[in-house]
Amino acid sequence: MLFNSFEFLVFLPVVFLLYWFVFKPAKYQNLFVVVASYVFYGWWDWRFLVLITITALCSFSSGILLERYKGCVAKRKLINAVSIVFNLLILFYFKYFNFFGENFAVLLRGFGITVDWVTKDILLPVGISFYTFQAFGYTIDVYKGRIKPTYDIVAFFAFISFFPQLVAGPIERASNLLPQFISSRKFDYEKAVDGVRQILWGFFKKMVVADNCAASVNLIFVQYQTLDGFTLLLGAILFTFQIYGDFSGYSDIAIGTARLFGVNLMRNFNYPYFSRDIAEFWRRWHISLTTWFRDYIYIPLGGSRNGKWHSFRNTLIIFLVSGFWHGANWTFICWGVYHALFFLPLLLLGKNRKYKDIVAKGKLFPSVKELGQMLGTFGIVVVGWVIFRATTIHQASEYIFRMFSEFSFCLPKYGIKELFYIIFLLAVEWLQRNKDIALQLDCKGLLSFSIVRMIVYLCIVFMILLFGVSQTTFIYFQF
Repeated sequence: MLFNSFEFLVFLPVVFLLYWFVFKPAKYQNLFVVVASYVFYGWWDWRFLVLITITALCSFSSGILLERYKGCVAKRKLINAVSIVFNLLILFYFKYFNFFGENFAVLLRGFGITVDWVTKDILLPVGISFYTFQAFGYTIDVYKGRIKPTYDIVAFFAFISFFPQLVAGPIERASNLLPQFISSRKFDYEKAVDGVRQILWGFFKKMVVADNCAASVNLIFVQYQTLDGFTLLLGAILFTFQIYGDFSGYSDIAIGTARLFGVNLMRNFNYPYFSRDIAEFWRRWHISLTTWFRDYIYIPLGGSRNGKWHSFRNTLIIFLVSGFWHGANWTFICWGVYHALFFLPLLLLGKNRKYKDIVAKGKLFPSVKELGQMLGTFGIVVVGWVIFRATTIHQASEYIFRMFSEFSFCLPKYGIKELFYIIFLLAVEWLQRNKDIALQLDCKGLLSFSIVRMIVYLCIVFMILLFGVSQTTFIYFQF
């Protein structure tokens, strides 16, 4: 079920009312959450429910077994390994089998051997990487002794399948989300109002910015060999905001929806296009995934404890894994390496943690230096998104080459009106960059009047209704 669909428009209020007014005890609310989440997820294809059930049962059982054998190191290692390998095999089969099969066939052709059985017609389950990583995190945390396993299977299934963040994150930690399902919840009006504001801004980013940009991006990337460099640059910029509006818009809707049910999800985006270097960008982009890699891969590999070389190696591994996580294509791996090339020099110079505050804090405008840093970082990110969007490395390299070699200032045929949506997006988020929610308006000046704030919200609603594109799938569903 899509957030931006008529079905969800009916689904959400029905689930909300039943959740708070019918299924009041926490254990019944949890059971209802599982049922509602399975309806939400099974709306695409009921067969997907089998996989998420297997993943949840495997991780739940592993947690109990790890607790049962907490005095036996060998058995605990075996249980942890079996759980992780089992879930990895499921993920590998559905997401990466054809990728490795195709590359294996290419390798064999180099030796004069031709095979035609290496690929299969496999349907990729929506959001499999997200809920699999969430299950991984639980098992590892129990194994490491960071959390106690739960014996409440209903609460655990609610944790794995919670519908707002099920198919595209944020990738939640068991230490944050699971206790919220184990304890009782009370309706919080202020929290719900904040949730509605965040949902509204998420719909604006998705339906007005991302989906309008998508139409022009698709046309430009299809015809890139015949277009001038300025149009190609515009196409790259439009995709930069398409993927941001699409993914961060989904996260806003997910986090806001969860708040309606008294559940707090972690922040997933923190205005990443205002970053002053690539390291800051990665602290602000897809936060739940980057911190997952840090805690479950980077730190176990040794992190930065054993000198610059080990830190360099571990960081490179993280970027490679991050690229591969996004999909079974060499373009994603290349995208990961590309970002590593800009991140690693900062790491070696000890400047990767330089910018942790808000840019131009307390000021309306950035300094010339800050503006230059943001534009430079944005330019690096734009080129990277071309690699990400391309279907092959050849297409990516040819697009980038033409973007710079065939550059000329001429009025493009695509993407002009989308620029106005982007400017509005940037203006709002720049003014609100010190807030968790972009539409969390201060009660100061004109905004101290509730009628003025209501007019602002209604303007956003009208923009969504007038300019929004409905029922377009989210980019990150394929990951």
